[in-house]
Amino acid sequence: MKRTKYLLVIILIGLFALSVKGSYKSEIYNCYVNNHMPVWKNIIDQLNSQPEKSNELLLELVNYQYGYIGWCLTNNRKDEALEYLKLAEENVKLLETKKFELSLINAYKSAFYGYRIALSKFMAPFLGPKSSSCANQAIHFDPSQPFGYIQLGNVKFHSPTLMGGSKTEAIENYLKAKALMEKKKEEIRGDWNYLSLLITIAKAYESINDLPKAKLMYEEILKFEPGFTWVKDELYPQLLKKS
Repeated sequence: MKRTKYLLVIILIGLFALSVKGSYKSEIYNCYVNNHMPVWKNIIDQLNSQPEKSNELLLELVNYQYGYIGWCLTNNRKDEALEYLKLAEENVKLLETKKFELSLINAYKSAFYGYRIALSKFMAPFLGPKSSSCANQAIHFDPSQPFGYIQLGNVKFHSPTLMGGSKTEAIENYLKAKALMEKKKEEIRGDWNYLSLLITIAKAYESINDLPKAKLMYEEILKFEPGFTWVKDELYPQLLKKS
């Protein structure tokens, strides 16, 4: 009984610390590297429940929601993806009314249109152009912000050729985003978004059957983060089998 009470106190202290902490970058990074998605989910739930959030913290929350929704879609958890997508869209609307970080806001809008398409392919003709427009707007507002190029790359990668899709152009945009991120080396250390981009590039190379470049990219990832479970135990070994 005493042990149960002790564990409960520890959990409550942890949740309290979570509620007052300013940034969760390192926690989310560790979740991504070690595939601890229940912890990731708990962080965004706690953050979203806070009644008062600064614009900066709200934007940080949107980024974590963006990542979690992508994971849900990858793992065929569409109902959960839709639930969190609605919450993220509300947060983006709130930030947009405040005209806060419009480049990032448009990049997230582009991504969320893409998620809507992933949830319903029938929406592609209607939402695809909106996603593309928002990605270009993101770059227009701030050409030095890499996230707009990531989303434009995603649009190019997933769009049919007749609608302007091009995997080669997608990779060019991803590499542009990578170069911009790497100009701020102090910021990419411990940033899940950087690792996610590198995986996106590796997978894009695989999709055009450029396995040598994909291999080099996975090796670059493991050099940057040797303990990255997904790459170390799954993606890189699978590529080696293909090679």
